[in-house]
Amino acid sequence: MTNNQPVRRFARTSVAIALVVAVTLIPSVTASQQAQAVGDTYYPVAGAGSTWSANALQQWIRNVFDNYRWKVRFDDSGSSAGRQLFSQGTVDFGVSEIPYALAGSDSPDPRPTRQFAYVPIVAGGTAFMYNLVIGGQRVTNLRLSGEVVAKIFTGVITKWDDPAIAADNPKLTLPAITIVPVVRSDGSGTTAQLTSWMRAQYPSIWSAYCAKAAKANCGITSNYPIVQGSSFIGQQGSNGVSGLVAQSKSVGAITYVEESYALNARFPVAKVLNSAGYYTEPTSSNVAVSLLAAVINNDANSPDYLTANLGGVYDNADARSYPLSSYSYMIIPTAVEGNFTENKGLTLADFASYFLCEGQQQAEVLGYSPLPVNLASAGLEQIQKIPGGNPQNKTIASCNNPTFSPDGSNKLADTAPQPQACDKKGADQCLTGTGGVADVPTASSGGAEAAAAGGAVAGGATPAAGAGAGSGSAGTSTPVDPNGEVTGLALGGIPVVAGLPIDLPGKGLPVSTLLLMALAVAVALALVLLPPVYARRRIAAMAGGPRGPTRRQAARLARRRARVAPGKPRIPNVHLRVPFRKRGSAVPPMGDS
Repeated sequence: MTNNQPVRRFARTSVAIALVVAVTLIPSVTASQQAQAVGDTYYPVAGAGSTWSANALQQWIRNVFDNYRWKVRFDDSGSSAGRQLFSQGTVDFGVSEIPYALAGSDSPDPRPTRQFAYVPIVAGGTAFMYNLVIGGQRVTNLRLSGEVVAKIFTGVITKWDDPAIAADNPKLTLPAITIVPVVRSDGSGTTAQLTSWMRAQYPSIWSAYCAKAAKANCGITSNYPIVQGSSFIGQQGSNGVSGLVAQSKSVGAITYVEESYALNARFPVAKVLNSAGYYTEPTSSNVAVSLLAAVINNDANSPDYLTANLGGVYDNADARSYPLSSYSYMIIPTAVEGNFTENKGLTLADFASYFLCEGQQQAEVLGYSPLPVNLASAGLEQIQKIPGGNPQNKTIASCNNPTFSPDGSNKLADTAPQPQACDKKGADQCLTGTGGVADVPTASSGGAEAAAAGGAVAGGATPAAGAGAGSGSAGTSTPVDPNGEVTGLALGGIPVVAGLPIDLPGKGLPVSTLLLMALAVAVALALVLLPPVYARRRIAAMAGGPRGPTRRQAARLARRRARVAPGKPRIPNVHLRVPFRKRGSAVPPMGDS
């Protein structure tokens, strides 16, 4: 016993020390596990915001549901609504083209108390989709300088045959019809992008318009101001503005929208003059080149980390650049707050990982430009902050993004084609189509030369001179209504046919013709009405009349039969089913004798 006491004392001491260590370490281990907790099931998530990026986002949502059964819902109610709903905790994520507390904004848009971060989604160009007809054929190669764009969307230039527009389009003789700018009526990131560009590039033009619209602050705005009495029309959402411009009655209209909407509608977009002196359109490669000049906030400790200053994009001297290129953000939660859980975080983090990599392969087809390597890489780091997300998300090494090569170089920008010589500002102009009608060329209508030669027709439109180059509308004038406005739309190069109503002279009919017409009507009515009447009478006759015998008639008939054969045994009467009367009731059956 004595020899075992030291051993027992050591054992008790060891157990006590182990218990103290366990009690001390358990809280910290639990906290560590909670900090790195990963959701165990994919729970549905919901977001709201940008219509600019909605076409890409909705396609990715369909992809992940079809392949993985992840349920993601997105309401494209506009960037302003997306930022506001995320701030309120109503949705799990928001999508916007501009960040909170944007410098130079005309309205307060404070950062939410909810913890958040920005993740780039997809790049693209804000395009100018238009509806214009010359000589019965749709114009597909319109060119506009930046100053002309600013003057159109501030009401300074109001007619399509304005000399400034004619200078941009030397091969076209544009009609003297009213320009109808179609702008967003809801809070829009696309509006903020356009007004940010105008404020930076043409501040005097934008400030004068804001003052005319009675705006106290002429800064960047998400809500486009409309001057009373102007030709401007407000529509909600990107589908709203693009849908209105695409209508056949909307000849003369122009709007600003992400190029994917023009592609879906099969409509052209204007080529915009860049700082290098070339008119370019917002193709995937041109946007990729343009964004190389964006100054991105790389301070990971900044609340605006990964947002961009696009001043360098507006003035990018590369001949391939498109001035109004940008990208949109997903606003993600970085803490479990309100209704957001780790299971929601698992879905959201994996969805973001998908669209930063595999989803970007569809960007060009959808009318966007895939994110460059720096934005995709930083985005993958940002989604690690989503609570409940899997820390083993993809890295750049395994990210199947078509923009960059395995070495991280910007492959799309390196292979982007140079513009054509006819796209350079000057006396020449490319006739090839743009946007959703790249396969539909526009025939040269002679520009100023044709106008000088007296080629104008009614309403200011001119015949499509030399329209034999695939236009199919040579010698056809633009249709006009009684007010002198161009009407109709030539789809795919098919000429528009329009005309005015003509009153035909009245002519009396002879009496004989009227009698024959009345007789024909009577015969037709007889053929329709008589057969059913005849059929009903025949059925009634076969059934013994419309009614069965009454009680008195049946009794009289029975006595008569008894007198005829008094010596024979009486045979019980069997009453067959009585026919139904017209109203559906039947004659009560007589009792058996």
